[in-house]
Amino acid sequence: MIDPLQNVEDLEIDLLLEGVYRLFGQDFRGYRRESVRRRLHALMRGAGLNTVSALQEGVLHDPAAADLLLRALSIQPAALFDDPMYFQTLREVMVPWLRSCPSPKVWVAECVAPEEVCELAILLAEEGLYERTQIFATAANESLLEEARAGEFALDRWPEYAENYRKCGGKADLAQYCHEDHGKGVFSKELRANVTWAQYSLATDASFNEFQLIVCRNALSDFGTALHRRTLQLFYDSMPLFGILSVDSEEGLNAVPFVSRYKAIAEGQGLYRRVV
Repeated sequence: MIDPLQNVEDLEIDLLLEGVYRLFGQDFRGYRRESVRRRLHALMRGAGLNTVSALQEGVLHDPAAADLLLRALSIQPAALFDDPMYFQTLREVMVPWLRSCPSPKVWVAECVAPEEVCELAILLAEEGLYERTQIFATAANESLLEEARAGEFALDRWPEYAENYRKCGGKADLAQYCHEDHGKGVFSKELRANVTWAQYSLATDASFNEFQLIVCRNALSDFGTALHRRTLQLFYDSMPLFGILSVDSEEGLNAVPFVSRYKAIAEGQGLYRRVV
């Protein structure tokens, strides 16, 4: 039996996402509905609201409420070197490939925290590749992108980050790449020197360069079928033969046409090489 209240809420969500797109230019319309609903409900509970329409009223008229919503719907960042085995594998496969490229380019898509860029920059620096590699960090949310550009992180995460770095085969002391400033951890300016930050939407924008490595580890699982497929096609169009793709899920790469375009590098690590 169809739940009429569910139908009403689906309509409310449609209207909210359309309004967000028109007012703020951020397109969440292609996200998985259950993922969006879960995050909206969390916001509603926090604000003591009973309906998505009530949430929408605040979002449309209160900049602070709008910022909270955009942050809640954006991809949630991971910790520095959050999966040591993955980073060990990434180092092993990307280093010989990038060394063979005259001017390697790396794209970190939906980058909403400095950790996502700086962990790659550290690996590249330790392999003597950073100086000649250009990293492009993009995200749809301009505020989160600006915060990531500042390179700051919570100082209480330092022990966790240092341990993750050690486990993934770090070749130095993590303190070499960070310092404390006014109660916050900050990644060094040198580590962020070769990074270009740009607002970019996977939902609406086109391919803008060719990249030897594309990393998008925390986004695809939130995307609906059409957006998921569009993103994978965009990545395919943005890399050369033998380019490396790092994603958070195998879903979609095992389907036509992508199953014939990529070869898995390591089982369960979300690392693939373009072969066609």
